[in-house]
Amino acid sequence: MEFNDSRSIYLQIVDYITTGILCNRYREGERIPSVREMAMDIEVNPNTVTRSYAELQERNIIQNQRGIGYFVSEGAYRRIRDDRVRELLENEVPRLVQTLHLLNLGLDEVIEVMKTRYQETPQ
Repeated sequence: MEFNDSRSIYLQIVDYITTGILCNRYREGERIPSVREMAMDIEVNPNTVTRSYAELQERNIIQNQRGIGYFVSEGAYRRIRDDRVRELLENEVPRLVQTLHLLNLGLDEVIEVMKTRYQETPQ
């Protein structure tokens, strides 16, 4: 995992795990790596992973089963997807529209590029 200096590492780990849930790397009801395993895998301090897991628990994305480990909560996929869609529609789209106006780009040409990219991107 490569980290970006512009955002807290623990939040990037949250994104990594939530993306993993959306991509079915981690499925609802299944165990995710322990704090120690995750810390070793992505080469960070276990305290950072603990903070990420606490954030995910607070969002009801994962749950801790004492002595067994952390598991993806039921309904986590839907909650993550809903949050990402809301983020896209409330923040990303308005930013894109503002940039289109600023650059005097037509919506039609952008839609064509988006269609092409969408078809080229593996799912």
